[in-house]
Amino acid sequence: MGKYRINGLRRLEGTLQVQGSKNAALPILAAALLVPESTVHNCPELSDVEAAVHILEELGCRCHREGGSVTVTAGECLNSSIPEALMREMRSSVVFLGAMIARCGRARISLPGGCELGPRPIDMHLSGLQKLGVTVLDDRGYLDCRAANGLHGARIALPFPSVGATENIMIAASVAKGMTEIHNAAREPEISNLADFLNAAGARVQIALDGTVYVEGVPKLHACEYAVIPDRIAAATYLCAAAATGSRLQLAGINPIHLTACIPLYEEAGCTLRMEKNSLELYAPASLKALRMVRTMPYPGFPTDAQAPFMAMCCLAKGTSVFVENIFENRYKHAGELSRMGAQIKLEGRVAVVEGAARLHGARVECTDLRGGAALVIAALAAEGETVIDEIRHLERGYEALERNLCALGADIKKLENGEDFC
Repeated sequence: MGKYRINGLRRLEGTLQVQGSKNAALPILAAALLVPESTVHNCPELSDVEAAVHILEELGCRCHREGGSVTVTAGECLNSSIPEALMREMRSSVVFLGAMIARCGRARISLPGGCELGPRPIDMHLSGLQKLGVTVLDDRGYLDCRAANGLHGARIALPFPSVGATENIMIAASVAKGMTEIHNAAREPEISNLADFLNAAGARVQIALDGTVYVEGVPKLHACEYAVIPDRIAAATYLCAAAATGSRLQLAGINPIHLTACIPLYEEAGCTLRMEKNSLELYAPASLKALRMVRTMPYPGFPTDAQAPFMAMCCLAKGTSVFVENIFENRYKHAGELSRMGAQIKLEGRVAVVEGAARLHGARVECTDLRGGAALVIAALAAEGETVIDEIRHLERGYEALERNLCALGADIKKLENGEDFC
């Protein structure tokens, strides 16, 4: 349970190579259950990825990391249940459900853990899998899922473009008999990355221009190698940090198209951006302008995961910024911690109104969740004095070497383990 100590008011400068995407790596590692041997390149070193590897090992796989690559060898005899302790380590652990049923014919899991962002019902996951031939029994807090007669294709229309449900159905359908259609599927870049991984292993997945996913089941998948896409949320976070500190930052190894919904907001705030095929450079003004309205939406709309970093950026912007959270019910926990640093934020249900403050000041604050923790880091970098951020385990779920990256750019940030002196 470490902490960050940050001394603010230091400008960032330099070039940063963006990590691989957490949200792309996790479903790909789950899909690796169906592949005899797969090597996943650009796989970030994160506690959530480590938890996924532990789940794979518990299920009978052999996993080996070498640098940024993880090789998974799926054994002949796999377990069909995940211990509750492992399920609680990360909220997205439910993405293993479709792969386990497809490989073992059954799966027994408890409800997942992770950040408390309000209800994330898995009804859409279960409903989609049931249409593929899965029976689901709720056994005192555990889900016992079976496909006694195997999996078969189906036409599935999701009531909401759920990323996790789309991934679970895609993975299971890749080795089901017949054709599966997923209508109103999620359209995030991570979905396309998963489809490309499955296709590299011999699956037949196509994504139409309207976003419909077509999966023609094959008898089995074969060995493959594949690279995870860059992390668009990590990229947005570092850009917010640069904007809040009046800095210049170049991001390398990214796909600017994945940030299409974010780029206009940086420009609205007064930043200048220069984009090339695999890089993006941001020049921040001396004083940021407020953002009139930021609404979180499914991709290609503004991502809910970027809401907290942008809110931190707006805490020092001139004027009033308004945020509307349309994805999760409880995603403003960081607002109270930002207020301890002098931010002026008013909450009303799903709406947050941010009045730009003349300055922020250091304080002792606590990470409330992964992206809320990133917001606190951004605010601390732009604040006067010293900030101590507790519970950084949340940040380690999604940001690889955060303090080392920021130090390399000129920040004064140090990770301290519990018991270390802050004097």
